[in-house]
Amino acid sequence: MMGVTLFCTDIFFSSQAMTPEEFRKLGHLLIDWIADYRGNIEQYPVRSQVKPGDVRNSFPSTPPERQASNAEMIQMLEEKVMPGMTHVQHPMYYGWFPSNAALSSVLGDITSSGLAGLGISWESCPSLTEVEELVCDWMRQLAGLSGKWSGCIHDTASTACLASLIVAREHATNLSQNRDGLQGQQKPLIVYTTEHSHSSVQKAALLAGFGFHNIRYIGTDSETFAMLPQALAETIQEDLDRGCLPAAIVATSGSTGVLSFDPLEEIAEIAKQHGIWLHVDAAMAGSALILPECRHLMQGIELADAISWNPHKWFGAQTDCALMYVKDTGMLKSVMSTNPSYLRSAAGSETTQLRDWTIPLGRRFRALKILFMLEIDGIEQVRTLMRRDMQNARWLAEQVKDNADWKVVVPVTLQMVCIRHEPEGLSGDALDNHTLNWVHAVNRSGKALITPSILNGRWMVRVSIGAIMTAREHVEKLWNIIHKAAEESLGESPPC
Repeated sequence: MMGVTLFCTDIFFSSQAMTPEEFRKLGHLLIDWIADYRGNIEQYPVRSQVKPGDVRNSFPSTPPERQASNAEMIQMLEEKVMPGMTHVQHPMYYGWFPSNAALSSVLGDITSSGLAGLGISWESCPSLTEVEELVCDWMRQLAGLSGKWSGCIHDTASTACLASLIVAREHATNLSQNRDGLQGQQKPLIVYTTEHSHSSVQKAALLAGFGFHNIRYIGTDSETFAMLPQALAETIQEDLDRGCLPAAIVATSGSTGVLSFDPLEEIAEIAKQHGIWLHVDAAMAGSALILPECRHLMQGIELADAISWNPHKWFGAQTDCALMYVKDTGMLKSVMSTNPSYLRSAAGSETTQLRDWTIPLGRRFRALKILFMLEIDGIEQVRTLMRRDMQNARWLAEQVKDNADWKVVVPVTLQMVCIRHEPEGLSGDALDNHTLNWVHAVNRSGKALITPSILNGRWMVRVSIGAIMTAREHVEKLWNIIHKAAEESLGESPPC
């Protein structure tokens, strides 16, 4: 237990809903509790140690009949919620991708919840609309994107990709939604991506009505795992010859499995030639655009039709917070617009109605999460941490390369290192079993969290560096942990 002192604030709530004064007292306790948690986070195992059902079974099966005291609320968090937490803010978290929540952004999230603004129209909350416009434009400038782009905030890049593919569908069919929709189309609509794109791309294509058999997975380079433009061009021509209608290309900048970057300039030229909508999914790596030295990885991004990326990953904004930028806002609004009589604006066309930019009608005041970060921490602090992460990734890659039987299996571009321990005499399924043995041993220990992934049919391990608190000492500690785990997997005695 972190042991927040309750003193005389240990009150029971009144018979009515929580009052502002009661909120103040428990709120102060919770802020202290969260601050203590962040300050002592290294005392916890990185990955939750519970078994399926443990968390739910720790609660009564029936709803509470009485109001809880402040002390009971804190006790519930510590005894029932905390055991089931995997601590993604932990400095030994190297799983999936960074899921950072800078404390400045957490304050923005708390403020958003406290204000409880209703974002269904400009009139319902002018500040929500205009601060979101402002923050999106600030982030556009920080990312080095031109003034041709306009942005809004989604919950995740997955939703942004779905919205983009719906727009691509209508772009290809001249707004068929206003007629018979996809049911009236004579030609199958095709989406192009690669096997290294995020699973949300396939899901978005299915939800947008394209159909599984109308998704084309284009071949990739054997070393960089980036989409091959020539293969894309050939597949598009084959589809045209078959009477299909190429509708969308989803290029990936920073794939989840190996952090590969598709060649956007060449892809954009092909898309332009055939009038195909080009969406760039840069969910994690889009944050790197704030570093001028990294923008070459996404050269040609200006030629796309839509871009999405998640500041709630490496950048550090509290989840959920995804940016989507488009050039043709008219096309976007033609597809997404809804204008019931009770929401018509007396302010006229001079105001932005963000409900016409995204799938949901309403929205939270998410922009405060980024606004607080930029105002309190400053962009240079974010850049400094990201550059530190890339330096730590290069350091780890060098350690791997300098050790016998260890291999970096994918070129290191940003902050992720993909590795495999390949001892002599192990191959095929035996090597896969060894890889899974040592990575699962690391994760079960609670000392660190890393994620295995399949590359070219064989298991390897992703080390995704980027938690805000992760310093060089933590990366050095990780290298010792995984080195020892791999040796123990072989039954060898670890070195002194």
